[in-house]
Amino acid sequence: MTKAVQDMMVAVERARDAFAAALHAGDLDAALGMVTDDVALSTLPAGTGARGADALRRHLADDVLPHRPADLEITRVSRTTDRWRVVDEQRVAFTHDRAMPWLLPGAAPTGRRAEVLAITVVAVRREKITEYRTLWDHHGLLEQLGLLPAAA
Repeated sequence: MTKAVQDMMVAVERARDAFAAALHAGDLDAALGMVTDDVALSTLPAGTGARGADALRRHLADDVLPHRPADLEITRVSRTTDRWRVVDEQRVAFTHDRAMPWLLPGAAPTGRRAEVLAITVVAVRREKITEYRTLWDHHGLLEQLGLLPAAA
């Protein structure tokens, strides 16, 4: 692998990490400074997200930032990077202490603690994020929160 390719991989990781750090700090403007105008963010299988920087601003400001659990913990399990994207496997733990329209649309807070795996796939172009997909262990999450319908 050449030094140029290694440098590109580091730049991809930095872009992803800067975006995540800005969101964690609640700095919406800094986070949006790290994305392209045609960015797409999706949370699966919840089906929430946004396409385009303006829609992303509204989604993050209305549906995500004010609705993050107070004790949200994200721990990286693994990371794989190439020249265009970074894929993280993360352990996410929190108490469902508030409505979370970005992850559990329509679900009232249960007060229960959950810990599940999530996979993020972040694509980067010219050191700006073009796509950010998060795939959650939704079944495990619903089960831990007591939100699965009773088996027949």
